[in-house]
Amino acid sequence: MKIAYTMTQGRGELDLLLADFAETLKARGVRTCGIVQINTETETPHRCDMDVLILPDGPKVRISQYLGKESKGCRLNPDALETAAAKVSQTMEGDFDIFILNKFGKQEADGRGFRNMIGEALEKGAAVLVGTNPMNEEKLLDFSGGIATSVAPTPAALLAWFDAPTSSE
Repeated sequence: MKIAYTMTQGRGELDLLLADFAETLKARGVRTCGIVQINTETETPHRCDMDVLILPDGPKVRISQYLGKESKGCRLNPDALETAAAKVSQTMEGDFDIFILNKFGKQEADGRGFRNMIGEALEKGAAVLVGTNPMNEEKLLDFSGGIATSVAPTPAALLAWFDAPTSSE
């Protein structure tokens, strides 16, 4: 099994890194599956609209909700996230080489979200790469049984990890 995670200082940096990584792999003929976040900057008072792209070719799903300009709460729309998860699950019926998840977050740390799909991808023999943050790193390591490895948040490091053989090869 080949599972890794990466973290960056800024949330937008991680989104861009994983989206670019998915595009690079696709250009190399690697069959991707999963989800990457592609935010859309807006002229409204909130920071951005959170959109995800279902790999490899879409659709794009808006997972944020506008809660008002004074809102400080989480903008994630759980129903939209579940819709995106269902679409990813459908793509997992085909063959793929890598499963990419933009964020192993609170939903996954609590046993929901894309957590089961990570396990399913590993069972199918696909590599798994997830983005996370320091708050959820320990839960990710617990979930993976300690086998998830940390990869530096650079395109070269991600490609080196993906290209490296697994211990069983």
